[in-house]
Amino acid sequence: MGGGQSICRSEAKLDGKTVIVTGSNTGIGKVTAKDLARRGARVIMACRDMTKAEAAASEIRNETGNENVVVEKLDLASLASVREFATKINQQEGQLDILINNAGSMYCPPWKTADGFEMQFGTNHLGHFLLTNLLLDKIKASAPSRIVVVSSIAHESGRMYFDDLNLTNNYGPNRAYCQSKLANVLFANELARRLEGTDVIVSSLHPGVIETELQRNMAEGCGCVYTCCKCCFWCMVRSFGKNQWEGAQTTIYCAVDENIEKSGLYYSDCRPKRAARQARDEAAAKRLWDLSEEMVGLKKD
Repeated sequence: MGGGQSICRSEAKLDGKTVIVTGSNTGIGKVTAKDLARRGARVIMACRDMTKAEAAASEIRNETGNENVVVEKLDLASLASVREFATKINQQEGQLDILINNAGSMYCPPWKTADGFEMQFGTNHLGHFLLTNLLLDKIKASAPSRIVVVSSIAHESGRMYFDDLNLTNNYGPNRAYCQSKLANVLFANELARRLEGTDVIVSSLHPGVIETELQRNMAEGCGCVYTCCKCCFWCMVRSFGKNQWEGAQTTIYCAVDENIEKSGLYYSDCRPKRAARQARDEAAAKRLWDLSEEMVGLKKD
């Protein structure tokens, strides 16, 4: 997890390519968007906070000289917002070469999404699940293309509570976060299986231990143990952590590196890593897919 040891060394250009990065107004999402803009891509910054997103987009345009950086409203905690965003992209964009599912929430109190789902599962998994499926035809039509799912090493501590995915009876901020990150890897793996033969490469990854705005809810989410959680987290960041530029490198690598040919792999420090055993459970991945389809209102084929 150490900072600075693994960076994306690909010099791939993205002129003529269109990229979506969710949650790209800050943190590693912003760094990712800036890097891809420097490579010449049309970058669509899909964000909830439009004021912050417009400021970030302006900064990226100024620093990269790429004027083809735009902002679109996307609130992953609202399925209606996801559908509205996807409809707009499908109608207005001729192609979609890279989708980066980066946005997320972390260690929040027992909040609910607009549709009544546990916030971390709803935002980190369900919102991106629906978004990806709604954009899938355009992504396949743009192949060779890529889908990048930002997960976390936290998936190793996660389990799927299939009988209570919203953790109604046993909520804990860390439990919810780890479940959502495990769901990310299971989703990416199942998506890769379903896209075999389409020339769409799906990857999931751990970006590293990073200080980002994801920790903004830790005080409320961890309640009385907040001080201990905060101290432990900062010890990890100081000892093993990465800055935001370093933390974005594996995402960028999965998005652009020319040597990636195999779909369905999990990455850390810009190289493949074996995901946790529970993340390699094909039956669990299929079960999660079926339940997710029902939860977001997608019709099965």
